[in-house]
Parts: sequence; C-alpha cells; structure tokens
Amino acid sequence: MIIDSHAHLVPPDLIEEIKDVSSDFPSIEIISSDKSISFSFSKNKSTRPINHKLSDVKERINWMDHQNIDMQVVGGWVDMFGYQIPAEEGIRWSEIINRHLKTFSDKSNGRFLSLATLPMQDGKAAAMVLDDVHKQGFKGAMIGTQPKGVGGVLDDPSLTPFWETADKNRSILFIHPMFDSGDIRVDDYGMNNAVGRITDTIIAISRIIYSGHVERYRNARIVIGMGGAGFPYIIGRLMHNFKLHADILFDPKFALSSMYYDTVIHDPSALAFLIEKVGFERIMLGSDMPFPIGDLEPMNILKNIENEQRLSILGNTTKNLFGL
Repeated sequence: MIIDSHAHLVPPDLIEEIKDVSSDFPSIEIISSDKSISFSFSKNKSTRPINHKLSDVKERINWMDHQNIDMQVVGGWVDMFGYQIPAEEGIRWSEIINRHLKTFSDKSNGRFLSLATLPMQDGKAAAMVLDDVHKQGFKGAMIGTQPKGVGGVLDDPSLTPFWETADKNRSILFIHPMFDSGDIRVDDYGMNNAVGRITDTIIAISRIIYSGHVERYRNARIVIGMGGAGFPYIIGRLMHNFKLHADILFDPKFALSSMYYDTVIHDPSALAFLIEKVGFERIMLGSDMPFPIGDLEPMNILKNIENEQRLSILGNTTKNLFGL
C-alpha cells in the first residue's frame, strides 16, 4: 500500500457552503473573482485565491492512479485556517472545514484520510475542537507554524491546553509553514516557497524543542514536512547551542529521534542524509500536492533506496503512525 502523507485539499462542497454562510463570519471577508475566491481575515491582507487544483478531485485521483498511490493524507489549505479571527468565530470556521474534510474522506472508498483544522489562535478553543475531532474519527490535525497570525509561536503559554489535549489524545500533528513567513526578504524570486517555508518551520520547531514541548508532550506525534525543513541538517549547531545553555534548554537530539518527516526535499542525497540521521522508520512519502513547489513524481527520489527502507517509506510507516 503506497501512501502520500502530505497533501492539501479544499472539498468542492466546502467552497459552496462558505459562500452561503459568509454573513455568519463578520471577521472574514470573502473576495470573489471570476474563477475563485480568496479571504481577508480581520482586515489583514488577502490570501491567494483558492487554486482550482485544491478542489479538482477527478484530476487528483487520476494523478494518484498514474503515480500508483493508493491513499493520500490531506490537510486543508493553510492560507484559509484564519488564525487572526476571534476564537468563537475560529471554532465555527474550523468546524465547517472539518465537517467537509471528514465527509469527503468518508466517501472516498479509502483513497483519502483527512487531518483536521484547529482554531490555533486560542489554546482552549483549539483543545476543545481537537477533542471533538478525535471523537469523530480524525487521527489528528494539520496546524500552522504561526498561531495568531504572523509572529505567533507554538510555545505560547496560552496554547498549553492545546498541547495537553494533543498529548492526551496521542494526536498526530502535522506542523506546516504559513505562506507569509514574516520575513519580507523572501517576497521576491519565488523565495516564499523555496526559502521562507523552510526558515519559518525551522524557527517554529526549534522553539518547541528548546522550550521542552516536544519532550513534555511526547505522546503527540509530530510530523515535519520538507524532510524536516532543514532541522536534521543543523542538528550539530542546535546541539552546540543546547550545551551552551543546558540549564534552560531541552535536548534537540531527543526531538530529532521522536518526530516524523516526509520526502519532499527534491534531492536523493539529502534523503540519504535524512535516513542516516533519523532512521527510515521515521520517514514517509510526500508530495505537497497540488502545489508546484511540491514533488509531483514522489517515487523518483526513492529509486536508489534499498527495498526494506523503500517499503517503509512508501507506506508502512504511515500505516503504523495512523493505525491503518
């Protein structure tokens, strides 16, 4: 069984419902164009329009069949998570998204497995929704690196209820970068995707490592996209900093060995290094579909990987993680 562990989806029916109930969300402006919609949350700058490939189910299944992919793990579209809106609206916004993600995967004959969306702008609200989605059958959630908008941090003390709930439920948490990394230097040359998402993730993950969140809430299973987004490759520097401040920091090597990673790194030698650092049992096939910065021929990077490792990366690790 071959499983793509990293993809994004906006169910078509979700888009239609959003248009119908937009008046129920005073902090969300829906901006319509001829072919799509975008969002402005609490009067912040608008998101990108929803890419039609996020909702084109027929094209997606054709691609999966062509790539011999049996199942795809899908999170929502990070741009529309809406972490800037008030918590009460955020709860209802997440509930609408989750209902459609769940319905979509339930009707997919096993082709799709959905990760929930949470209102990460408020720790208690996120905890409540996380508890609820586990009762519905979700295994966990895809969350953004910057709760509360640009500059938000996952080790914010106000998010403690969320982390406690994730630990209690053994939630799978796919931590995904935001499109706006918060650094205007990456706004040119396509660097938001090529570089900004990497630096955004490194900062977010380093904070929850050094703060002790990864170790303290070790029952939560954390997944990092883009092969760990540089984290495995700077472990020496992170460890050196840890030794300089060992009285106040937590150990990065524990975190390195306890998290999960995908293969969206576009370089076989980098994947070989990742396997050496974390073990093939911690790595899962990924595409980041439907985005061009992803790997839309994800099996190619595994051509030179030995068979036992290849089988694990292609699906066995994901099956074990999600209890399939």
